[in-house]
Amino acid sequence: METQDAVEVIKDYLQDAIAAEKSFETQLRAFAQASHDETDIRQLFEQHADETRAQHQALTERLQELGGAPSTAKSPLAHLFNMAPAVAETGHDHSEKVTQNLMIAFAVENSEVAMYESLATVASAAGDGPTEILARRIQNQERATAEKVWQRIAPAARRAAQTAA
Repeated sequence: METQDAVEVIKDYLQDAIAAEKSFETQLRAFAQASHDETDIRQLFEQHADETRAQHQALTERLQELGGAPSTAKSPLAHLFNMAPAVAETGHDHSEKVTQNLMIAFAVENSEVAMYESLATVASAAGDGPTEILARRIQNQERATAEKVWQRIAPAARRAAQTAA
């Protein structure tokens, strides 16, 4: 892979990650608002929305260092992340939505882990250490958040079942 070609590929991956993070930040804030009666879950969503904003900013800075700019068009990943909540919540009452939002967040977090694996691998293959390090750092944050979300799914589902009974 030629150096210029490699940089263009990295910029494409960065643009996708930026669009995905921006989209998911919006969803996380909506999830937090919908979890108003579940303080620990609301705080988890709010904290990760803040972390997601910082990730978005770091990715944007790296893209600019490489001579790129964030795209105004949504990436396919951002579209996928946006579509999931509406589909998953169809037919569910309010007591189940918190559980559904946790399930969506868990799926998205793990998708992001894979997205950052791709970015880190492309950066490594191109010899772009700073982008690889950034991708690994964010990937570790996504893994940690996925675990936190996972730990809250069963308790939220139990609460939803108790409310329905």
